[in-house]
Amino acid sequence: MNVKFFVTGVGGQLGHDVMNELLKRGHEGVGSDIQTAYSGIIDNSPVSKAPYIPLDITDADAVERVITAVNPDAVIHCAAVLCFGSCEETALADYARVMETNFLGMVRVNQQVLPLMREKGGGKVVLFSSINGLMGLPFQSAYTASKHAIEGYAECLAQEVTPFGIQVMLIEPGAPRGGSSRCRLTSAAMTDASPYWADFRKGTEAIRRDEENGSDPAKLGRRVAELLKRDKLPFRKKIGSPAQMLAPALHKVLPGRAMNRILRQYTLGGK
Repeated sequence: MNVKFFVTGVGGQLGHDVMNELLKRGHEGVGSDIQTAYSGIIDNSPVSKAPYIPLDITDADAVERVITAVNPDAVIHCAAVLCFGSCEETALADYARVMETNFLGMVRVNQQVLPLMREKGGGKVVLFSSINGLMGLPFQSAYTASKHAIEGYAECLAQEVTPFGIQVMLIEPGAPRGGSSRCRLTSAAMTDASPYWADFRKGTEAIRRDEENGSDPAKLGRRVAELLKRDKLPFRKKIGSPAQMLAPALHKVLPGRAMNRILRQYTLGGK
């Protein structure tokens, strides 16, 4: 059965690949991104030929207009930004920008689409968390905080909308390869004058290394598309390589100080 879906953040690799896979399976859909124009990341991909709506999900009026016009049966939240920096020096404005996009933007869309889904007697809402939603990593506190917020929000949302036939699925992927540089910000304070500079350089190098060796984003898109075909969605789904899933598994069972030490050694080296 075809599902009219709405995907946010199709200008990023994740949103692009999720939408691509849904279109390949014959589903009808609309993509959105903050960019005013979008031609697709991959030339001649289905995404570049799909309906596209420029949308800033931090703009409440714009979100209301778009969601009312689209009236989707399924919403897949892929829009996100990151801001690298130390907890001490990352500006509050940087934290606010990340939370406005990753968390409040998602909430804003849901508050417009849920009444429409209730009227239709059902719908599907897919939220993207991350391994960062399960544990913290140095110099990624803004992004990590936003993903932890999504984790708690998703549990509340799923319990509340069940009587209306609305299903919620929380995806927790490992780091996929690729990504858009426009979605990766760095705190202005992160210069060689920062007391955290040496560790910050090591940490960002570890991020680059993990992304280069990350999972195939197209496979992630295919998996999400496959899951959306189910009549009953799983609430929580981890998607990634066995190596990527090892850290969250250890995080559950190891004492906090031991896990923090392991994560610091992995990302920054040394003690």
